[in-house]
Amino acid sequence: MTEPTGTTPVNGNTTVSGEVVEKIAAAAARAVPGVADLGGDVARFFNSVLDKVGLNTVGDAARGVSADVKEGTATINVVVVLAAGTVVAEVTSAVQRKVTEAVESYGLRVLAVHVNVDDIAIQG
Repeated sequence: MTEPTGTTPVNGNTTVSGEVVEKIAAAAARAVPGVADLGGDVARFFNSVLDKVGLNTVGDAARGVSADVKEGTATINVVVVLAAGTVVAEVTSAVQRKVTEAVESYGLRVLAVHVNVDDIAIQG
């Protein structure tokens, strides 16, 4: 088979690191209505300490998300804090959908998105 005129055959591999997948997944999860925050109690505590000392962006990009990336596939774990009054199943399903869409748009196949609801944010 002949290559079309003006194109160059491409050789090699492209890999996407787990760190990048975590950032993509975190951004997608934060965009879901009903998600108040990401991360468990300890992560949120340390984040508040960092905020107080002027390091408010350290660790925010992927906080609450971990990813296992192998051979073009990803398994993602997301820890969320839901807004009070939201329906857990609806929000967690939306998180799974949005995270899957976002990560797959980078060329990976998502095997699973596990969502752990760690807390409820009650606005007062």
